[in-house]
Amino acid sequence: MGHAEWTSDPAPLLAVRPGFSLAEVDTSSTPGITGNKKDGEAILEENRAEVDDLQERLWAESLFDGPRSVLLVLQAMDTGGKGGIVKHVIGGINPQGVQDYGFKKPTAEELAHDFLWRIRKRLPAPGMIGVFDRSHYEDVLIARVRNLAEPSIITRRYGEIRDFEKEVAASGTTIIKVMLHISLREQKQRLLKRLELVDKNWKFNPGDVDERQLWPRYQEAYQLALEKTSTDEAPWYVVPADRKWYARIAVQRLLLDALRGLHPQWPLADYGIDAERARLLAS
Repeated sequence: MGHAEWTSDPAPLLAVRPGFSLAEVDTSSTPGITGNKKDGEAILEENRAEVDDLQERLWAESLFDGPRSVLLVLQAMDTGGKGGIVKHVIGGINPQGVQDYGFKKPTAEELAHDFLWRIRKRLPAPGMIGVFDRSHYEDVLIARVRNLAEPSIITRRYGEIRDFEKEVAASGTTIIKVMLHISLREQKQRLLKRLELVDKNWKFNPGDVDERQLWPRYQEAYQLALEKTSTDEAPWYVVPADRKWYARIAVQRLLLDALRGLHPQWPLADYGIDAERARLLAS
């Protein structure tokens, strides 16, 4: 499969730390690797089996009351590549081990509850890898940009999100939050492609062009959300995403690091293996 490999661990290079500035991130950069698209595709393929194996171990643990799970939160501007992450990174995992959910505009029922109500209902079960395509962060992103809530309410939500994620982490869920960061120019190219290709037309939303006019406000909203809600329990990682191949291997590596850190083990048999083999042979 080749000898493509990371030159350094990307996690520290992508992590949001005090003093972080979204405006200073080069969206076409590839922190931690000096390779190209071909190298990226090789890395993605080489690591798929390990990710799948670790998830299966996590699932096996859960059958014996293991409480642990993983939650991958994906946020991005339109065309940022969330769907590609789900297809190319999460797609390599046994689908029975994944709970993937895309949050849309809140329903009337959801609006009648606290903004975290619908999020709690979709948290991954023990043994699972949960994926949020958009999330509770919409309530401090588009809500801020579009003035869908009072500024005081949005300010309060940052603290509520920190408390919520601390609670989720304490229950046994490892949280990985990723912002796929693309440039305004790259988004234009991706939107143009959706207009030019018949099999992509369905993805185009005329409203996306309107949202581009609000790009500076969205960047400001993201900056605030990142700096106010990146914690030890639920860190944020900003992944340069102009190069799709890099975004995919970076997210895969973050997921792989989390699973390796959990070090899930196959449950030990609570019966005599030799005795059961003898019984089976005699049956």
